[in-house]
Amino acid sequence: MEESFFAQVANIVGTLVDPRNLTNPDAFKAALNQPGVFYAALCAVTLIVFTETGLLIGFLLPGDSLLVVLGVVAQLSDWPLWPFLGCLCVAAVVGDTVGYWIGYRTGPALFNRPSSRLFKQEYLQKAREFYDRHGGKTVIFARFVPIVRTFVPVVAGAARMEYRTFLSYNVIGGVAWIVSMLLFGYYLLPVADPVFQRLLGKPDFTWAKHIDKLAAMVIVASVLPIAWKWWTQRRAAGAVAAGAKLPGPPVPGV
Repeated sequence: MEESFFAQVANIVGTLVDPRNLTNPDAFKAALNQPGVFYAALCAVTLIVFTETGLLIGFLLPGDSLLVVLGVVAQLSDWPLWPFLGCLCVAAVVGDTVGYWIGYRTGPALFNRPSSRLFKQEYLQKAREFYDRHGGKTVIFARFVPIVRTFVPVVAGAARMEYRTFLSYNVIGGVAWIVSMLLFGYYLLPVADPVFQRLLGKPDFTWAKHIDKLAAMVIVASVLPIAWKWWTQRRAAGAVAAGAKLPGPPVPGV
């Protein structure tokens, strides 16, 4: 019996949000690269992008790696890229807008909410620090930082950023994020394959056989800014603690 459209969407969403499948090219391609699933795949990925950017539980979902691998699969499947570009840009902008209004409506009370399995206060505080440091441009920068991008719109709303200003940053950041990640994946094979074939001396080399490694590299590259920030903060805190333990100058006459 043929699956219904909604069953196809649900199955694809289940496959894509499973972290194991982002480093499993066979499962990933099997979910997307099937006859007649183009529109179901489009709806599934649009739903995931909206949830990651618009709802506080979205930090659990894949972002950068999903978009890059989707671009690769679109290239392999000869899918037109423009429907994904259009739908995902809209989903990213609408998602951040929902996050903004969640923060605007809940206000400072959100920062007093206890952590739970699906809500992490520490992530909200990191987004707040990011916002305090970079101001309105945070809405753009955060698009490329996992976890932070889910919470920054909420912080912007709670901080009562003017909506017109937020929307401008939101559109710029959302379009830049979606377009850059999808195009990187889409053009990786025709551009990078010949280069690596010459470098490695292997005429048959193709990244299509190494989607698992590609996804892993994207995940590492996405997490690096957070890891670097954590390391520098820890190092600075250690230096302050060490300085506090140093004895002061001798007091004359003592």
